[in-house]
Amino acid sequence: MEMNIQKYMSFVKTVEYGSFTKASEILNYSQSGISRMIGDLEKEWNMCLLERDHSGVKPTSDGLRLLPFAKKLCDDFDRLQMEADNLNDLSSGIIRIGTFSSVATYWLPNIIMEFKKDYPNIEYELLIGDYDEIESWITDGRVDCGFICLPASPGIETIFLEEDAFLAILPNKHPLLKYDKIPLKDLSKEPFMLLEKDKNTEISEIFKENNITPNTQFTTWDDYAIMSMVEHGLGVSILPELILQKKPFNIVTRPLNVPAKRQIGLALKSSKNASLATKKFIEYLKYR
Repeated sequence: MEMNIQKYMSFVKTVEYGSFTKASEILNYSQSGISRMIGDLEKEWNMCLLERDHSGVKPTSDGLRLLPFAKKLCDDFDRLQMEADNLNDLSSGIIRIGTFSSVATYWLPNIIMEFKKDYPNIEYELLIGDYDEIESWITDGRVDCGFICLPASPGIETIFLEEDAFLAILPNKHPLLKYDKIPLKDLSKEPFMLLEKDKNTEISEIFKENNITPNTQFTTWDDYAIMSMVEHGLGVSILPELILQKKPFNIVTRPLNVPAKRQIGLALKSSKNASLATKKFIEYLKYR
């Protein structure tokens, strides 16, 4: 059976107004068009829906029985169309974002604040994880987009956003602070607090690329725990500059004497199939 919502609307409006002429005016069809669509329904359902006489049009007993179902179908279609229109003008919707903690802390609040000025009714769901978790959430459709360290796994679209330098962090009055740029080899000899989890080995790679092995005493994915330990003189570390923008600890940062950066990007499964809200969010993100 063909699904043509106009046929059901023609039936409902004709009964509601008791007139083909009035229904045609409301639905912007010709009177003959309204009559033909209702005739098509009667053929499909093999029954007479309307009684036609000199006083107008009224439903048959079969028509009365089917009328509530046709009316509900039309009402549901109206609500569907309204929701689609709302999404097209971004008067409602949700954006689900996977992110790691430093982006959630230092980037997203300002981006969301600007976005909400233009689209105040958009809702947000933030999932905090490491790069691997975020990639899996994107692949599984758990989030619409996510912040990761580039490069990403095959099959994920990415947008480069920014380079983020790695900095040495040391306690106040540490002997290595005599250097403007901290020698990686000297840093490796100190008790080292390593920010690492599973495949997220960016800082280990810095040492590996320079054929140096750090004196790792503690490993965690909690950057605040590392900063606290460094503040208490338990060792030294290397952290991304983004994490250190508003460090709430009494520590000192210095550049390294070797090039060390990470590339932060936004990843999503398909920009073509992304929701309108997600596409607009990406536009704001590019010009943050």
